[in-house]
Parts: sequence; structure tokens; C-alpha cells
Amino acid sequence: MQFKDNNHNLAPPRATDPGWAHGTMVNGGRQKIKCKYCHKIFLGGGISRLKQHLAGERGNVTPCEEVPDEVKVQIQQHLGFKVLEKLRKHKEANSAKNSFLSYFQDKEGDDEDNDDAGPLQKMAIRRRGKEVLEGTSKRTKRRRKQYLPMTVPVVARPLLQNLASQESIDQADIAVARFMYEAGVPLSAANSCTFQQMADSIAAVGPGYKMPSYNALRGRLLNRSVQDAGEYCTELRKSWEVTGCSVLVDRWMDRINRTVINFFVYCPKGTMFLKSVDATDITKSTEGLFNLFDSVVQEVGPKIIVNFVTDTSPSYKAAGKLLADKYKTFFCSTCGVQCIDLMLEEISKKDEVKEVLAKAKKVTRFIYNNARVLNLMRKKTGGRDIIQLSRTRFASIFLTLQTIVTLKGHLEQMFTSNSWMQSSFTKQRAGIEVAEILVDQLFWSMCDHALNVAKPLLSVLHLMDCEDRPSMGYVYDAMEKAKKSIIAAFDNMESDYASYLKIIDHVWKEEFHSPLHAAAYHLNPAVFYNANFSFNKVIQKGLLDCIETIEPSLSAQVTITSHIKFYEEALGDFGRPVALHGRESLVPG
Repeated sequence: MQFKDNNHNLAPPRATDPGWAHGTMVNGGRQKIKCKYCHKIFLGGGISRLKQHLAGERGNVTPCEEVPDEVKVQIQQHLGFKVLEKLRKHKEANSAKNSFLSYFQDKEGDDEDNDDAGPLQKMAIRRRGKEVLEGTSKRTKRRRKQYLPMTVPVVARPLLQNLASQESIDQADIAVARFMYEAGVPLSAANSCTFQQMADSIAAVGPGYKMPSYNALRGRLLNRSVQDAGEYCTELRKSWEVTGCSVLVDRWMDRINRTVINFFVYCPKGTMFLKSVDATDITKSTEGLFNLFDSVVQEVGPKIIVNFVTDTSPSYKAAGKLLADKYKTFFCSTCGVQCIDLMLEEISKKDEVKEVLAKAKKVTRFIYNNARVLNLMRKKTGGRDIIQLSRTRFASIFLTLQTIVTLKGHLEQMFTSNSWMQSSFTKQRAGIEVAEILVDQLFWSMCDHALNVAKPLLSVLHLMDCEDRPSMGYVYDAMEKAKKSIIAAFDNMESDYASYLKIIDHVWKEEFHSPLHAAAYHLNPAVFYNANFSFNKVIQKGLLDCIETIEPSLSAQVTITSHIKFYEEALGDFGRPVALHGRESLVPG
């Protein structure tokens, strides 16, 4: 909505530029325009300078500090579209070389390539190139100051994708693939969060962008990255004082059987790598691990640690318990992902589950050890594979079993098809055994039986492995729902599910459960205010244990416990409309 007074006019007649919706002419002149939001008056430059002002482009004008975010994004998209539209039209009329020279003239441009152009044309070429480069590179430089996550102009990806043809996209894909193949870059690099960010940053600069040189990568850019990482870690450390943090112990073995422990520190703002230690000589020594863990606690600060997460190995758990007993100001728990995998491992030892997994393993090995059979399977399944990999061993095993059940119809058709019947595998013992397994209805019934237990646990594992939100406030609730799902899957027949729940409860109690889970369950509004929330002594005890452990001041403990009723009864600020609306959408923290 535009404002006007006696000295200001609105947009000129028949004006179509969207910038006029956010500024007014002063004294009826197009060259003297006033910003609606900060009331700055521009003398000269017209609507273009106003739009640069609103979009936050530095150089010719100062960015507007009062412009709403949605208006800023709209103007940025408008300016980006105009640049790309000019580029597209210019490419249609001229060669790619002239297009590059006109719009993306190098900062140290060689004007010898433009000897045929007149002085005015050369000036226009340099000016247009400078406008495009300043409009993109300066915004990119500002955003690169934020090390993690690194952002790019919001306009880059959708606009380029809209204008690009499928052929040019395919060419870009093969160029990326060829680089990775020829340079020997691990294909897992494509899973990096910075992989797409790199592509977006290059696209924002436009055609002609020169990749960093070898010397720049090992010198200037490396130093800049180290500096940015240091600044980011400093910001994380400052946030620990406010929110507290969790120390994560990650144990792994290298190819020569050395045990290496990586220490990470997690907080709501992000996760930071702390250090890596060769623990080969102390991996089975409770005392040695305790001393190592204690040194890490001293380095981070015992007063700001909330949870110390260790491995599920007996010596690691024992060292963690000694650590918690020494300080009594934080909790020590084991890795949730490993605990779910331990549940699946114990379930896989049950006779009925062990038998079906052995048959599924025989089917998988036979198919993947014979190229002709594998090709036939992929033809029948539309290219889908049976083997499914996950972060843990037994999660991968049960996910693979689940895929076999999903592809049941395709596998049955495959082993009864003419292609199979005419192959030599029908005369081999292994082929006959696999075919008999896949047409046996008892096998499929046993698969369903095993998955009745495994699928709810895999859902909990997926929740813990999700990076979208912290899982602490949802773990207790997820485990309760998983057990209810198992009971329902067995039609409430206690004789069928009782032994499995016994395994789950044992691992949960002995390996995983912490008062933090109970307290987080109680303090998660999305769960607590749900009609299905069940309050019991375990939840109450866990909440009180957390208050006493994390808050050393007795008076503060009394204050906290006295105010719990405001949360439980949704009184005061907890009853505000914004609080009621945010129960489901906001992260519990």
C-alpha cells in the first residue's frame, strides 16, 4: 500500500516496473525517488537505484535496513531475471564468445578482443559486465562469511533451472560426473551438504566462472576456510554457555585394527569436531578410558555438559558411569542408534527369526553372486535392488528383508518365468533351493512375523538418524509407540509378542534409558499436550533427577519445580495463542 502527501507523487502513468510499488516520485520527477520503508531519497538513477537499494546490493547505493524480507526477495528475483533474460536474448543474436564478453567481462578484461567495437560500445560492454559481476559476486562474498551453512543468492537455482534446457542440464551432469571419475573423487562426496551449495554459487556467478587454481586451493582459499571454520567453532563454544552441550564418543577401527576415538560436541546450533585420539592401548581398560573421558570433560567444561554419550561396549559404559559419578552434574548414556541395533541383533537370535533371515541371506547371495540372475531380477523389478544399506549391520539386514517382501510378486514371477525355466540354474542345487524358498508361503509368513517386530524399531532408528530436528524429545514417545505397534501387529496375542517386548525392555533399561529421555518426553509440548500422553512415576522421577543434576542451586530447583504447574496446566505464557499454535510446529528447545 503506497503513501502519498502534498509533495510526493505515486508511480508515473502506465508504469509497469514492480519497483514503483515500493517508492514514490518526489516533485513528479522520475529521477528523484523516495523509498517507502526508510524514506531515503535518491537523486538520479531512477527506479533502478531504488531496486538495488531494496535488494540489498552494495556499490552504487546503501542497502535498505527497513525493507521486509519478502519484498527484498521479490526484488532480488526481479533483478536476477532481468540479467538472465538479457543474457538469453543476447545469446540468440550473437555467438557465445561475444555474449561472454558483453555480460561477463573479466575484471582484468582484455580489450584487444573488442578492437572492432567503437569507444561507446567498449564502454557499454565494460559497464554491463561490471553491473552483472557486482550484482552477483558482492552478494556472494557477503554470504560466504557465514561458514556453515554457506548460502547463495535465493534467485540462482530456480531461475537458471527454468531457463536451462534439458540438453544443457544433461551436459552439466556429465561434466560433473566426468570430473569426479577422472580426478578420483569419492562418489560419496555428492552426499556432502556443500556439494549443491558449490553448484549454486557457481551458477550465481554465471558462464565464464574460472575455477580456483591449485595454488589458490592450497593457499589463500585454504587459509580462508580454516579461518571461517575457527570463527564458526568460536560461535558454537559461546552458545554452549547458554544452552549446554552433549559430548559424543565415536569409536571405530582402521584397516590395521587400531582403535580410534573421535570426540564431537553437539549443541542446538550445530555439531563440532573436538579431537581424535588413538585409543588402541586402552580400549578395554575402564580406567584408561575414564582418564581420557575426564580430560575431554575438563577441556569442554563440566558445568556446561548435559550429556556424555559413549559406546555400548562394557568398558566404555563403565568409564562413563565413573565419569557421571565423579561430577554428578551431567548424565552419561549410550548411543541410541547402537542400542536399537542391539535390540535387532537380539531379536535376530530368536529361532523363528534366525531361520527366516538365513533363508533371505541364501536368496540374496545367490542372486548377487550370479550376473545373469541379477540382471533378470533387475529386469523384473524395474531396476530395484534387494540389498538395502543402513548405518548399522542389523538395520541393513532387516531393511533388506523388508525389500524382499515388498518385491514378493516380482520375485515369484521371476523364478516361475520362462527365462528362469530355460536357464541352467534350474538344474543346480543352489538355484533349486532358492526357487523353493521363494514359492514357499511359509517363508513369506515368517517374513511378516519378523517384520512385525523389526519395522517399528526401524522407524525409531530413522527418527534418531534424522537431522531435521533433535530426537531427544521424541525418543521415549517413539519407543512407547513402537511397542504398541508390535502388540497390535500380533493382534494382542501376548504369547506371540511377549518375548520380543522382553528383549526391547531389557536393552532399553540396561543400555539406553536415561532420565534425560523421560524429562524431554515430559517437556515436549507436541507430546505432553497430546491426549495420548501418559504420566507415570518413571517420567516424574526422570524430570526431578534432571532438575537436581543439571541445576546445582537448591533455591533454583525449588523455583523450577514450583513453576512446572504453569507448563502442565498451560497457564500464563504457556496459554498464549502463539504458544498454543507452536506446540506442534516448533522444536521443543
